[in-house]
Amino acid sequence: MKVVLLAGGLGTRLMEETEARPKPMVEIGGKPILWHIMKIYEAYGFNDFIICLGYKGQAIKEYFLNYYLYNSDVTIELEKNKVDVHFSNSESFKVTLVDTGLHTNTAGRIKRIEKYIANETFMLTYGDGVADVNIRELVKFHKSHGKLATLTSVQTPGRFGNIEMRENGSVDHFVEKPQGDGMWINGGFFVLEPAIFQYLEGDMDNVQWEKRPLIDIANDGQLRAFRHQGFWKPMDALRDRIELEEMWTKGEAKWKIW
Repeated sequence: MKVVLLAGGLGTRLMEETEARPKPMVEIGGKPILWHIMKIYEAYGFNDFIICLGYKGQAIKEYFLNYYLYNSDVTIELEKNKVDVHFSNSESFKVTLVDTGLHTNTAGRIKRIEKYIANETFMLTYGDGVADVNIRELVKFHKSHGKLATLTSVQTPGRFGNIEMRENGSVDHFVEKPQGDGMWINGGFFVLEPAIFQYLEGDMDNVQWEKRPLIDIANDGQLRAFRHQGFWKPMDALRDRIELEEMWTKGEAKWKIW
């Protein structure tokens, strides 16, 4: 089953990092967050990826074109223009890199990779969020209900700690970043049937996947949600990158399931 990764956005809310590189190439623990997402899928046996490129997509192309050498011991004989590879610990990724346009919105990007899907069930997620989603259980759930689309729903923690205190200021209880208001949101990690391309007919270049096609799919009773109770975190802003980096450094990266 192929995995489609949306990696073409401008990343404007992380401009401190994305002026020089695309958001999926922002590093956590010395590796692009895109690599971390791919490792999650690989851990469950899914290693055939289609990456939708856009903003600074050449950086992602160059990364994978040189990936084997970057992760190998090599001897280079400059006079003979010869390179000997001695050892490699490269992952077993198969990667199809597709230029889906600089300003194309997400629905348009998905539409442009239809020819690579080969009329098969496929997975889709965003190139800037990690989680400890059990991909095997997600696929099993999707197959069980027979609908066209499954999204992974998550509950986000509150941004600030809650305190309970008395009139004199004495704090009786404190909770650091408690669960949010109980609402479930779209966390990505979709499983989709090829029939969803029927909802992408016409000009989709300025259409957001979540704003029209996904709503139409839901209105037709073809969308189900896989509830994920575990870890999930998008890298929306600099503070998120810093938090993810701290988790990795401390050995507390819950998304590291490999």
